[in-house]
Amino acid sequence: MCGIIGYIGEKNVYAVLINGLKRLEYRGYDSAGVAICNSKLNIYKQQGKVSSLEKYIADKDVAGTMGIAHTRWATHGEPNDKNAHPHLSMKGKFSIVHNGIIENYADLKKDLIREGVKFQSDTDTEVLVNLIEYFYDQDESVTAEMAIRLALSKVVGAYGIVVVCRDELNKIIAARKGSPLVIGIGRGEYFIASDASPIIEYTNQVVYLNDYDVAIIGKDTLILKNIENSSVAMTIQKLDMSIGEMEKGDFEHFMLKEIFEQPKTISDTFRGRVSPDKTDIILGGLLDVFPKIEKARRIIIIGCGTSWHAALIGEYLIEEYARISVEVEYASEFRYRKPVLTKEDVVIAISQSGETADTLAALKMAKEEGALILGICNVVGSSIARETDAGVYTHAGVEIGVASTKAFTAQVTVLTMLALKLAKTKNIISQDTFVSLIKELYEIPEKIKTILTTHLYIKKVAEKYKDAVNALYLGRGYLFPVALEGALKLKEISYVHAEGYAAGEMKHGPIALIDEKIPVVVVASQDGFYEKIVSNIQEVKARKGDIIAVVSEGDNHLKELADDTFEIPKAHPALAPLLAVIPLQLFAYHIAVLRGCNIDQPRNLAKSVTVE
Repeated sequence: MCGIIGYIGEKNVYAVLINGLKRLEYRGYDSAGVAICNSKLNIYKQQGKVSSLEKYIADKDVAGTMGIAHTRWATHGEPNDKNAHPHLSMKGKFSIVHNGIIENYADLKKDLIREGVKFQSDTDTEVLVNLIEYFYDQDESVTAEMAIRLALSKVVGAYGIVVVCRDELNKIIAARKGSPLVIGIGRGEYFIASDASPIIEYTNQVVYLNDYDVAIIGKDTLILKNIENSSVAMTIQKLDMSIGEMEKGDFEHFMLKEIFEQPKTISDTFRGRVSPDKTDIILGGLLDVFPKIEKARRIIIIGCGTSWHAALIGEYLIEEYARISVEVEYASEFRYRKPVLTKEDVVIAISQSGETADTLAALKMAKEEGALILGICNVVGSSIARETDAGVYTHAGVEIGVASTKAFTAQVTVLTMLALKLAKTKNIISQDTFVSLIKELYEIPEKIKTILTTHLYIKKVAEKYKDAVNALYLGRGYLFPVALEGALKLKEISYVHAEGYAAGEMKHGPIALIDEKIPVVVVASQDGFYEKIVSNIQEVKARKGDIIAVVSEGDNHLKELADDTFEIPKAHPALAPLLAVIPLQLFAYHIAVLRGCNIDQPRNLAKSVTVE
């Protein structure tokens, strides 16, 4: 959730920190703050966005070459100045920034209050920084590093922390369990962050911390240990991203930019994974485990939000083409019930960030049961990528907009390739059908470009419905998950209450909502469900509902029935989701703009859900 940036080196630390916070603001924007170390600790923090912090700091002392900073998405304590990070310990010896949740903070806080500690905020983080100070004060031989390790041994929950000590202003200490941290390696300088976005403009050499790692960072030194004080091997990785990906360019919002990037990101996702003659699919990341996938008794796909919708499409694809039983689970539910898992099962974890807390916890549980664990994620070196037995990167590039767009289509692309490869390996589909579908997949990016040329028309339709309070989305077959995703996009960024349903379920409840005030978005294509979708539309029209239909080009019948239509190029039903979702993304975007909403940072949401 929240964003962390830290720096130690020779640069003006304030410039590095404030620039980093701007890059990280998509992770949290309730409040922001910095702790700058020179001969003392100068802490400045403010409720609101990073711009508010900048104004507050304009006349403050920001001299220094070492410091930490944070942009917050509130968990414990409402957004305000006192709950903003960095937090300072009672005696002022330690300052901390923290992502995650300390689950036993209430018990720890009671113990510290009995020891005379006074608290200024409502956060769990202030408990942790005071616990560190408590251990530090027990004996003169206790160093800052020792105090941090002792405190973390008492903590239950998740954390990604970066700490500075007033008595040791030549080092920064970072530690992680369950919440990501990455260290950027420069020349005589180091950067610490919750993800690579604020680091890439300075270096592409990074170290990802694993759970229970503790990093002791000086200007010229990086030491990696665990909380038991044992040395940990260090793996330096190269970032595969550019600073250009972090900029909006000529687009008004990151979300619009990322919608328009989808022809490229889909191409990037299948590039190198389809043979030059388009007769085979090569998923190199799965090569060693593919025989086990092929023989799987069952495939379980886990994810949250948009990734869960992509998983549903994957279920349809794999069951139809590979004839393997598939179950799709919310990771947040899967991890807390007692699912039956065997060594013959394959579990696929899908996450854009590769850091989604519930998905990560669920895959660890499945791993303990002996299932083969695969990952589909976008971020190289992320926790899910490192925890799985094998996997496939989506190559969607950096996604800044909180409402996921290009990550969704990239995930569906990977699942499509996986289903087709399994089907071919198992000899379930003919070579002609296999090659035909690969060639159609290759045509998807150009077809999306055609849809994108209609975005101003979609804006005009959005003007008609911008004041709607509710909306209903309907789809069948492969397009049912697209209806769910379209409804999610609308509610995420425009705050319009929207629900997605399987169209066949309309008469089992949702039809009660339909009147002249509720627009009904019907995602339709000319497939085996066409006549049934036409019947659904007739039922809505009989109750005076307005119909917005996503239709295949040339479908004049639905055009006559619907009040408004978004036309998409014809495609095989299995590939139609990659096209049908595009106008729904644009529709949600334009509705939100017209309603004056914050597109890239919708209220109460953060990009990467790294806490429960």
